[in-house]
Amino acid sequence: MDFLQIAFLAIIQGLTEFLPISSSAHLILPSAVLGWPDQGLAFDVAVHVGSLVAVLWYFRHDVCVLIVHWSKNITGGRSTPESRLGWQIILATIPAGLAGLLLGDFIETHLRSTAVIATTTILFGILLGASDIYGRRSRVLTEFTWRSALFVGVAQAIALIPGTSRSGITITAALALGFDRAAAARFSFLMAIPIIVLSGGYKTLQLAQLEYVPWFDIALGTVLSAIAAYLCIHLFLTWINRIGMLPFVIYRLLLGAVLIVILINT
Repeated sequence: MDFLQIAFLAIIQGLTEFLPISSSAHLILPSAVLGWPDQGLAFDVAVHVGSLVAVLWYFRHDVCVLIVHWSKNITGGRSTPESRLGWQIILATIPAGLAGLLLGDFIETHLRSTAVIATTTILFGILLGASDIYGRRSRVLTEFTWRSALFVGVAQAIALIPGTSRSGITITAALALGFDRAAAARFSFLMAIPIIVLSGGYKTLQLAQLEYVPWFDIALGTVLSAIAAYLCIHLFLTWINRIGMLPFVIYRLLLGAVLIVILINT
């Protein structure tokens, strides 16, 4: 990939990784409009590392507190809200991890078409809007239970289908359970950490098997996606209670319509 393609796609990936608008849909558009080739394994590793750096740095205090309380609990210490949240994040990661192992190859082979991505972009956009409108939005982060964490975790597994949006469907699930927007977004971003580690680690192992590794591409993609993802997380959490989910729902519907037009004309 040339410099322009790396920079553009890394920034797009960083912005869309944590917004409920589907990163995979946005990576199809440049290829369809500009004729760019597939970004390749090195780029996938770079943006995973960038996203991980961004979310870890933004939530560095929360992560440290969760790790300390969880570590004390696992070694016999008393249970605290922070240790329970740590366990719940682990529980929420299991469905997506299992689904990735069992269905990852099938999804990569059969479900990465423009038709699938257009459909899921629109469908899960509508569900996001419905959850935001009809959800009670009265529960806070400390009110997450094992059952609600598992429910959101199963939703995260569905996000393996391209166009669904990992953050979109996990926020949708949390809103449907009655959590407020801030709690839904925060839990979604925290539970992104282990799933990005798992996915990025798997792709890194694949990358290590290549004879040639484009380190410059990886470094540039990592830095740009990290900066974009950090800004995205900050702005999203700052504005979410004021703007709600409607702007993202409208955007998803328009994006899905554009993808359908592209599909019809190709």
